[in-house]
Amino acid sequence: MLVKEDFLYMNIKAKIIDQEGMNRTLTRLAHEILERNKGTKNLALIGMRTRGEFISRRLLEKIKEIDQTEPPYGVLDVTLYRDDFRKRLKQPQVSVTNITFDINEKDVILIDDVLYTGRTVRSALDALMDLGRPNTIQLCVLVDRGHRELPIRGDFIGKSIPTSINEEVKVKMKEVDDEDAVYLIDISKE
Repeated sequence: MLVKEDFLYMNIKAKIIDQEGMNRTLTRLAHEILERNKGTKNLALIGMRTRGEFISRRLLEKIKEIDQTEPPYGVLDVTLYRDDFRKRLKQPQVSVTNITFDINEKDVILIDDVLYTGRTVRSALDALMDLGRPNTIQLCVLVDRGHRELPIRGDFIGKSIPTSINEEVKVKMKEVDDEDAVYLIDISKE
């Protein structure tokens, strides 16, 4: 099935997660985070722009429902920390990092949509270390698609989707895409 998005046509191989599945996955991830960290006492959630920000906001709401407490929450932009931004972007699209609390000695949950090569997460780790020295940094991703280039792994994984190099995982969020879904896309035919 071909779908038009931003003037490009995508060849969708499969819809991996629908709206109901995303809700269940985020609820499970919230429970796992709380269980492993024994509540929210020292916890802080930091979402990576763009879709990691929205995933982290939803996780924050679920954690508040489950534990009746609200850990500190922030948003991290890693554009200038990326090792490839000079190659890929003529003029980098820099957003704002919004972390208004001290991350020193916190157990930070770093949240992103897709874990692929690990390079974006490495950039986020560099950015976080410039802000302070957390007790721990735990990675939460909605999808792990494999193909790591760096020794980085997710601590909390919504779904593992083995992919080929000719496939891409596309996460859609209602906040920016008007839909909650995860698609497997064939990019060899684009």
